[in-house]
Amino acid sequence: MAKKKREEAAKGSPAWMATFSDLMNLLLCFFVLLFSMSTVDAEKFQMVVASLQSTFSVLPAGGSSIGEGELINSGISQLKDFSIYFEQLSEEETDDTDVTQTEQDTQSEESTQTERDIKEAYQEESLKESEEMAEEITEQTERYGIQNEVEVEFNAQYVLLTLNGALLFDSGKSEIRQDAYPLVDKIGAILSNYGSNIIEIEGHTDNVPISNSKYENNNVLSMYRALSVADYIRNITDLDSSLLKSSGRGEYVPIADNATPEGRARNRRVEVKIYNSYNSDH
Repeated sequence: MAKKKREEAAKGSPAWMATFSDLMNLLLCFFVLLFSMSTVDAEKFQMVVASLQSTFSVLPAGGSSIGEGELINSGISQLKDFSIYFEQLSEEETDDTDVTQTEQDTQSEESTQTERDIKEAYQEESLKESEEMAEEITEQTERYGIQNEVEVEFNAQYVLLTLNGALLFDSGKSEIRQDAYPLVDKIGAILSNYGSNIIEIEGHTDNVPISNSKYENNNVLSMYRALSVADYIRNITDLDSSLLKSSGRGEYVPIADNATPEGRARNRRVEVKIYNSYNSDH
C-alpha cells in the first residue's frame, strides 16, 4: 500500500507573525494618536493623520517608512523616528512663528517711525508758521509805535503778546484806564489780521493779597481784567466772539520773582495768545 505523501508546510512567514504584525500596527497607531492629541493642536493632528495615510500599510497609502527607517509592517518599531519627526514639525512651526513675529515687529517699528516723522514734521511746520506770524506782528508793533509796550514771543502753538498790567489798569481795579485805550486799539487792529485763529486773553497778578471788597482775591481780579480787555476788543473789531477767549490765572504763573518790586510788576500783566492755524481747530 502506497504511503501518503506528507503535506508540505505553508511557504512564507508563520501565521502568528501576520497576527503579531497587525497587533503591533494597531498599538502603534493607538499610541501615536494619543501622543498627537496630547501634544499638538488640531492643525498638527491633521498633519499626523495625513502622514499616517501616506506612511503605513494599515492606512490606504501603503507601507513606506518615515525617514530612512525600516517598514513598520516588517515587525520593527519606528517610535524613535516619530520623536524626530514631531521635533522637526515643531521646529518648522517655531521658525514660521519667529518669521511672522519679526515681520510684525518690523512693521510696528516702521509704523512708529512714520508716526514720529509725521509728528516732527507737524511740529516743524507749526513752529515755522508761528515764527512767521511773530515777525509780522513785530513789524506791525513797530509800525504802530508800540514795540516798547508789547513783548512778542512765539512757540509751536501760538504767538504771545505780553502787556504790562500797570499800563492798562490802576492798582486793584479791572477797568481799562482811558489813557491805555490807544494801546488796546492798536492791539485790536493787529488781532484783526488773524480772524480765523483762536485768540486767548489771560490776566495775571503778583502774589500780594488784594485788599479790595469788590474782588474776592487775585484770581477774581485777574479774570475780570482779562474779560475787560476781551470785551473791549470785541467792541472795536469784527473778530468772531466764539474764537476770542478770556481767563484769569491769578498769581500761579509768574514770569519773575515776586520777592522784588520789579518782579511783581512784571507778573502783573495781560497776555494775548494768537494760536496758529495748526492749533486753531474749531
